[in-house]
Amino acid sequence: MPPLAKQAPAPLVEAIAWQNSLAVSPDFEHLVDAIRQHFCDSLDAIILYGSCLHASNLSEGIADFYVLVNDYHNVYSERYLAYLNAWLPPNVFYLEATQQGKTFRAKYAVISTADFEHGNQYWFHPYLWARFAQPARLLYVRDDFIRQRVNVAMAQAVIKFMKSSLLTFEARALPAEEIWTQGLMLTYAAELRAERETRARHLTQLSLENYARLTATALPALHGLLTLQPGGHYYCHTTPSDNRRARFHWRLRRWQGRILSILRLSKATLTFRDCLDYAAWKIERHSGVRVEITPMLRRHPILWGFKVMWQLLRRGVLR
Repeated sequence: MPPLAKQAPAPLVEAIAWQNSLAVSPDFEHLVDAIRQHFCDSLDAIILYGSCLHASNLSEGIADFYVLVNDYHNVYSERYLAYLNAWLPPNVFYLEATQQGKTFRAKYAVISTADFEHGNQYWFHPYLWARFAQPARLLYVRDDFIRQRVNVAMAQAVIKFMKSSLLTFEARALPAEEIWTQGLMLTYAAELRAERETRARHLTQLSLENYARLTATALPALHGLLTLQPGGHYYCHTTPSDNRRARFHWRLRRWQGRILSILRLSKATLTFRDCLDYAAWKIERHSGVRVEITPMLRRHPILWGFKVMWQLLRRGVLR
């Protein structure tokens, strides 16, 4: 039996497996093939997530993948990259694939399958479990054993996400939409991100049927915290001490997230070509604020980048 399988309700794992198997644009295959050729026998799985999930024209955006590998030292010829990946997963890279005159672009994060499982259940910071509580697609998997491990890990992400966000609510009846919207806002605030509440609500409404299904199937793992009420709402059984503790934890996650974001952005300058342009594009896309990439910033992306991030934090562009 895969690790952690006994702790995730079977209906929740089945719901994740169904979600992971849904069809996507055939254009993703060009990028998947390029990743498979690069990682060869080290590759366990390729997961698609993020804003391109429902895209029909990939030539206008950047796809987001997680690449699960069996061992960091099997992946890299450069030893320092293996150590960086193990020290602070994931490592992030940029990929382009050209097919019939079209260029397809992707950002992919490399993490071991073992770290993926551990992070989705045990990490204090939501960097991993916030992403994989949301909809994703499993575009490649080595075998059925790895498939089950991935599905169970993502089910654990849902449980971790819901428990961590529910504990911030006062005891009352809640719709699934409010649970997930509030949870997304909490996780956005725990990273240096430009998304606002309207973005969290939009994402929740876009996949509301899916989130309702995940909430219902996760219920056995939330025993004592959440119960189903007539009419489809849920009653959240929390106490004031639960709320205080949870809010303190989220404040810690916010400070931890700022440090981790700076470290990961610094690490990305070693692995992610054009990372500055990508970051500026992402900020402008979600906030409307244009970040100028100056010659000084290109020459000293880490040191000068700290100044830019501080300015964006002071202006409230990043949270």
